[in-house]
Amino acid sequence: MQAPARPVAAVLSHNTDIFPDSMTVSAARRPIRADEIGTAITVISEQQIQTQQRRSFADILARQPGLNVVQTGGFGGTTSIFMRGNNSNEIKVRLDGMDINDGSQPNGMFDAAQFVTDGVGRMEILRGPQSGLYGADAMAGVIDITTAQGQGRFTPFVRVEGGAYGTFNQVIGARGSAGRFHYNVELSHYRRDGFHGVPAYIDRYFGATRAQRRQGDRNDNRSANIRLGYDVTDHFDLGLTTRLVQSNYHTYNAYDLMDEVYGMAGTEREKTTQNEAIVRGTAHLSSLGGKVDQVIGLGYMTTRRTWTETGTATGGGPLAWDPTYYRSSRIKLDWHGTVDLKDYGTLLVGAEHFHDWFSTDQGDTSGTSTPFSTSVGMDTTAGYGQYQGNWNHILYGAANIRYDSNSRYGNYVTWRVAPAIHIPGTGTVIKASGGTGFHGPSLYQLFGNQVGPSYAELGNRSLRAERLIGYDVGVDQKLAADRLHFGATWYESHERNLIQSTTAYDVSSNGSYYTTYSYANVARARMYGVEAFVDWKALKTLDFNLNYTWTHARDATTGQMLQRIPQHKFNFNTTWSPVQDFTLSGNILYVSGWRDTPVIAGADGYCSTCAKGHGYMTIDLAASYRINRYVSVFARADNLLNRQYENPVGYLQPGRAGYGGVTLSY
Repeated sequence: MQAPARPVAAVLSHNTDIFPDSMTVSAARRPIRADEIGTAITVISEQQIQTQQRRSFADILARQPGLNVVQTGGFGGTTSIFMRGNNSNEIKVRLDGMDINDGSQPNGMFDAAQFVTDGVGRMEILRGPQSGLYGADAMAGVIDITTAQGQGRFTPFVRVEGGAYGTFNQVIGARGSAGRFHYNVELSHYRRDGFHGVPAYIDRYFGATRAQRRQGDRNDNRSANIRLGYDVTDHFDLGLTTRLVQSNYHTYNAYDLMDEVYGMAGTEREKTTQNEAIVRGTAHLSSLGGKVDQVIGLGYMTTRRTWTETGTATGGGPLAWDPTYYRSSRIKLDWHGTVDLKDYGTLLVGAEHFHDWFSTDQGDTSGTSTPFSTSVGMDTTAGYGQYQGNWNHILYGAANIRYDSNSRYGNYVTWRVAPAIHIPGTGTVIKASGGTGFHGPSLYQLFGNQVGPSYAELGNRSLRAERLIGYDVGVDQKLAADRLHFGATWYESHERNLIQSTTAYDVSSNGSYYTTYSYANVARARMYGVEAFVDWKALKTLDFNLNYTWTHARDATTGQMLQRIPQHKFNFNTTWSPVQDFTLSGNILYVSGWRDTPVIAGADGYCSTCAKGHGYMTIDLAASYRINRYVSVFARADNLLNRQYENPVGYLQPGRAGYGGVTLSY
């Protein structure tokens, strides 16, 4: 017998994908209106992702205020996300409540290279220090991603897409619910082949042959995105989410070209394989008529990456490089509970425990380096609390505090306050926030041990966590019956104990150099700037969205600009549905110049900011038409101006490209 229909109860309120853009879950770890807290927030819905046809995390995040996305080539290249001038490893990224910063990366950052948007129901971007709720790595902010929940009837679909650079993508999935069971399963395969990512001036400088100029990158990505849930009662539910990624990325870049030109290899390509699994289960209970809400979760993440060089040696035989292996895993056990105090606000308390493990090893690489192997782990235990309330629906606010104890780099206390003032009858909200953050050194930075005949990469066990204090203040305004929404935020933060690479040279008796690379807490930084936006719903079928970011980020000791931080960024998007079932989306992205590491060294050598990245502007269009309830067609054109630009310096980004396909659904 089928379970009877049930009302929308507290169980459903835990699923963030059912909320409109005006709501946030991440800012307070519970559903609230975004204007009831001082945190600077951007919410990206599944509909936005689908309308703009952004297939990768990098594509959709590059358009958001306060963020700068750097990708070594196109889809598949190492992808770093910078927020408000902070480094890429100082942003915490979560997927369905699981922390997914990549422990197999030397600096522990989240690499968005192989993450596709299929199955994503919602993204929330919290800007400013969030360690008071989210702990280490949330020093600059948090990107919180939620998989879409299945609801309603069984709805299968198939999407096929093809286009430039050998693109051939397929996605198959189904979502829906049956009684108290709901599900969303999406399987995807993305393939791209033939994109040459070496800029023309580098090809000319090294005298690249026609064959070298035709060498292209190739990426093959397979992903599975699954969300299952069972509502045991109207007030108790169980959930399970899984994301699996398997990829093979072959690249030919400027450094491979150099090796060929200087006779270090006959032909050379780099190959990176990645296998990643993220799994999290939750139990959620709402009790005492919704006054007490609790979630307990258990998550596991593992990453296996290998890197090697393939091709031919100068003698004509195959390159005999042994692969370098990078492996990491994370287990997370967490609980948090919210008590509704009615007129007196809400109280949130929670606790988390992490176990992180990392290893790297390599055999003898053609006799040119000593085999190495490193395997280490660490544990973190944390507790936190937050109070949230309001006075006469005018003054809203939240304040939190957190204690983290790490087995490798010590104990830290962080806090955050985020008030918001609603001026009655005006549609004006004044928002502010201030807090502290920290970012701990990665296990590689602490314990790395790669020793060769001419160089060594060694960790530093004395590293301390990076620290930050920051604040922002802004105003949001709504007019024209909430159809026009605009605002601006000033932000500033100060960092200390920044971890940077260090280099030491020793000269032997025969005059040869031995180089030792390591890490140290050697830098301070100051970042400040403005984020502004305008959202205008001109017609029921026509939307305009604009955001602008100005960032000033410098080393507080030397006064130098920080690497890969553009001063200006502008993004304009419009969505228009002139007739039923037809949608057109246009986007303009402008990014100003930045300082970077040069590929071709000048008089200043290879310092991290000696090269200047040139600003660029891209124009993209996307269109879709639903022919009937079963068939939809779509097309998009990226970089219509065919702007030849690099980001970072030395890595060309794709030029003008067209894509199209069909979606079949039932």
